[in-house]
Amino acid sequence: MPDDDVEPYLEALVRAARAVLGAEFVGAYAAGSLALNAFQPGRSDIDIALLCRDRLDDAVKRELIARLRHSALPCPARGLELVVYTVATAQSGTAEPGFELELNDGPAMAFRQTLHPADRPAADGAFWYGLDRSILHQCGRVLAGPPAPEAFAELPPEDLRGLLIASLRWWATLIGQADDGPTAGADDAVLGACRALVRHRDGTWLSKVDAGRRLLAAGHRPAGIIEEAIAARSGGPAPSGRQTRAFQDGVLAEIRSR
Repeated sequence: MPDDDVEPYLEALVRAARAVLGAEFVGAYAAGSLALNAFQPGRSDIDIALLCRDRLDDAVKRELIARLRHSALPCPARGLELVVYTVATAQSGTAEPGFELELNDGPAMAFRQTLHPADRPAADGAFWYGLDRSILHQCGRVLAGPPAPEAFAELPPEDLRGLLIASLRWWATLIGQADDGPTAGADDAVLGACRALVRHRDGTWLSKVDAGRRLLAAGHRPAGIIEEAIAARSGGPAPSGRQTRAFQDGVLAEIRSR
């Protein structure tokens, strides 16, 4: 669960967003681990989506970034990952990024601002936003504004499936052709694949660890790599790159087949 500093931070973030956006402010929602009851102090990010009525000009975007970056509003987690959408984009069910601005910043996260989707490096992946909006539709925690299922539309099934496939390919590229030793990021890659598979099979978004546990309970094989990835979240060694790629390939094949 979040520590005692997170709730005051969320309240301060909403106040700052309201002050900058004024009448344009529609809502604020926690996504990621805060939405999926999986926040881990010291490891988790604070993922926030803001909704505005209409497109924002660059001056307003820069003002919002200045008010919310870590140097102005210290983040009590690894970092803040903030995305702003218009109501029209959030309710469109689009698979495109479609954001107004993106801000990453925190004590253990490099500062990055992106004012237009076209400016985001292609290598960083464009699938995150549609997946995040799907999570928000189903599980978003309301900090201010209308209920999350009303604010964010679900994606069409084939579009969502395409984004899940894109996410698995991105993780596979990130891990690369690693050897049989523990590989940095492999636990996230394995558990991210678990989450994608559970969403594909059951239509339910779970945290990465909970998705891994659901697959274990269902008898999914190989079980060892899932257990190893979960243990790595508590300080154990990460799975090997070779095992991770093989696991990802199996999940990808199932998602692509049906």
